[in-house]
Amino acid sequence: MTDSAVNTLLNFERVLDELDLYAFANWKSGELVEGPVYEKYFVKCVFMWPYKKMPDPKGATRLSEYGCDVSYEQDFFEHPGKVKEPTDFKPGTKVPKMIKSPIWLVNITMPKKLMTDIEQGALELESGTVDMEDIEQAYETGADDDTNAENIENNVQQQTAPAL
Repeated sequence: MTDSAVNTLLNFERVLDELDLYAFANWKSGELVEGPVYEKYFVKCVFMWPYKKMPDPKGATRLSEYGCDVSYEQDFFEHPGKVKEPTDFKPGTKVPKMIKSPIWLVNITMPKKLMTDIEQGALELESGTVDMEDIEQAYETGADDDTNAENIENNVQQQTAPAL
């Protein structure tokens, strides 16, 4: 993994977090199995979940609303089994037998523009500057005064009240 790939994965994950994907069931327990794969306008990653912990499809719908392409696929994950007795080895070897477990693969293709838009929004919040003149002017005009807030609230109520 190069630094740019790690940074891309961090940006990818930040978008998932900002879109509140982790609020949906099982989205936190996914594992990256492929990616990031760079295309001209998109970044693609493939994640894996145990079959019994399928990520909630409502999360995929949330991503689709922001221009991401999400697809689910069933597959098998092959891994070595636990060795408790000699019959757990492959015949004639000292290698454990392989076990196939069903899994879900979720392919997420995210627009690079979405990643940069959310990154820029985060940077603007971090590097935002406060103009002291604006703060002083607000104090002079009484923008922080409780009575001023009440006057504003009364004006809003009068404007939205139905005419009799």
